[in-house]
Amino acid sequence: MIVNYYGHACFKLKGLNGAVVLDPYSSYVGFDLPNLSADIITVSHDNPAHNNSKDISGTTRRNNPFLIDKPGEYEVLGISVFGVDSSLSAQDTAVKKEKNFIFTTLVDGLRVCHLGGLNHLLDEKIIAEIGLVDILFLPVGNYQSLNEKDAIKVARSLEPNIVIPMIYKLPDHDEKVFADMKPVDDFLKAFEAETQPIDKLNISRSNLPEEMELIVLNQS
Repeated sequence: MIVNYYGHACFKLKGLNGAVVLDPYSSYVGFDLPNLSADIITVSHDNPAHNNSKDISGTTRRNNPFLIDKPGEYEVLGISVFGVDSSLSAQDTAVKKEKNFIFTTLVDGLRVCHLGGLNHLLDEKIIAEIGLVDILFLPVGNYQSLNEKDAIKVARSLEPNIVIPMIYKLPDHDEKVFADMKPVDDFLKAFEAETQPIDKLNISRSNLPEEMELIVLNQS
């Protein structure tokens, strides 16, 4: 499987059976989404920084991508997607009003979990529903999502083999909208990790690290 990061919370997973785009954004974020195609699109919540499914084109396998924007279990072209409602895990009543869906996608035998705009710790019930995680896309920028300390707690609660940060300040983010968003360096310092960003991740079950490893992806 090949993983590319397109900024904010948007990734593309390219596997043997098909491709999945997660949380495509609109120009609301301050930069434009590249031309992407997919067989499946997942949308964690109804926000222009996450729900721009209309700009994702189909593939030779599917003319129109299959949109997943609600919890449940799905299978398309041999790719399985499992969605849970993370807002049910929030203790704060105000937080519960903001729906956020966590999708775990099974591609090439790897379980890839995208936490969406998660902004609170997860309780044991939600952790159990998510289940095994090989690769975790983790919000770390403290803008309507996790701060660096809580992000580390969430990562440790799910025990993935690989952690890839997302939703952190990039140079082209709209300064008016994302003025309070923190850069990824703040999270790296808290995580006590030194890592050299890479352009894409080419990963299979055979080369998963045994211990939790942090990987930072450059914006494609």
